[in-house]
Amino acid sequence: MTTLPVLRNLGVLLLMAAWVIAAHVGSIGWGNAEFNAVVAVLPIAVAVLLALWRWPQWAVRVAGTMALLALVAWLWPQLRHNVPLLYYLQHLGIHVALGVLFGKSLLGPGDALITRMARRIFVHELSDRKVRYTRNVTLAWTLFFFINALVSTGLFIWAPAAVWSVHANVLTGPLIGAMFLVEHIVRLCVLPPHERPGIADIVRAYRRESAQRSAGEPRS
Repeated sequence: MTTLPVLRNLGVLLLMAAWVIAAHVGSIGWGNAEFNAVVAVLPIAVAVLLALWRWPQWAVRVAGTMALLALVAWLWPQLRHNVPLLYYLQHLGIHVALGVLFGKSLLGPGDALITRMARRIFVHELSDRKVRYTRNVTLAWTLFFFINALVSTGLFIWAPAAVWSVHANVLTGPLIGAMFLVEHIVRLCVLPPHERPGIADIVRAYRRESAQRSAGEPRS
């Protein structure tokens, strides 16, 4: 029983490593152009299909799926010759979307995104110090995503493809990990022990927040 989660996590890590290698190879123009284009298009197509299949009307789902397939087939000659652009658009789109997600929660009277997550972790009322801290962390992640998007854009326009690819495809994961590490160290210095969530608590709170956002639950 205990080996199944280990094997699953190992499989996820191997899949991520394979994706990083494929993305880097495709971005710098190595390998088969058809394969590189399929790997680059697949995540975008899956994201669009998932969004389409959330519509309640089956006719919209079918029509949207057919339109997507027709669009990909029509654009395929251009797509296979612009694989680096596809990876850039993926990288840019993910970072801008996350930046908007975090940043939007800072506007208005409601809680910041990480403040909402903290309320799902702690059963007691958050202290003013904890509210300020989680709001500042939300701002820090907002800046991180937008700054990384700007750096990616600058490198894609002015740097060699290999330099951009190392930043976008190879270093993005370690940069996010470093951001988590820095935030963890700051949290240890700023917050008392009873106000510090564990990593597992944060992951569970993020999953609950994501699930309830998808379900359309009203948020404070």
